[in-house]
Amino acid sequence: MISHTEENYLKALFALNQNSEGASIKALSKHLNIKMPTVNSMMKRLAEKGFVIYESYKPIRLTDLGKKKSALIIRKHRLAEMYLVEKMGFGWDEVHAIAEQLEHIQSEKFFQKMDFLLGFPETDPHGSPIPTVEGEMPEMDHKKLSDCGVGERLVLTAVSDSSEEFLQFLTDKSLGIGTEMQVLFIEKFDGSMTILVDDQEKTFSKVVSEKILVS
Repeated sequence: MISHTEENYLKALFALNQNSEGASIKALSKHLNIKMPTVNSMMKRLAEKGFVIYESYKPIRLTDLGKKKSALIIRKHRLAEMYLVEKMGFGWDEVHAIAEQLEHIQSEKFFQKMDFLLGFPETDPHGSPIPTVEGEMPEMDHKKLSDCGVGERLVLTAVSDSSEEFLQFLTDKSLGIGTEMQVLFIEKFDGSMTILVDDQEKTFSKVVSEKILVS
């Protein structure tokens, strides 16, 4: 058995390992908002259980077992978010905290049933890929809105920031997964973008456009 706390650490390590060859104690401490000595002790425990490779002064890396376990935790979280939106009527900005609790349920049958009732979705309400039952993370073919050029016609496929504040911001702007748009203008000075959505022009800062993923 693995504790809820250990699961949270593995999920954090998975996120931090996506774009680098391991993560430092300092980065993990900052990500989880937990003191470094506490993080250090947990890494030793996870190393003993075979989930991480931990050596002093070297980046922490997930083992194959650790990668699979963390991906399966993420799978439960994202299935829970999708169920809350699709079957229970929650908004996409309301589900993260609830899914944080549901992801620690150990019953595989519970999530298999959830997956079945949802029709085996490939992504969660925020467009993030749902790992397979084997613990494999599918790759998604999308790019940042900020990397697009004038005239491109696009579809919003995901967001890189699933915070309640950002999702509420997008909802207020009538943007969501599947929204069609066209880039009308890019300001050279600050990179802000004007896009056309349902015959309405909307302008977004570069900070916002970097968090909107499109195809």
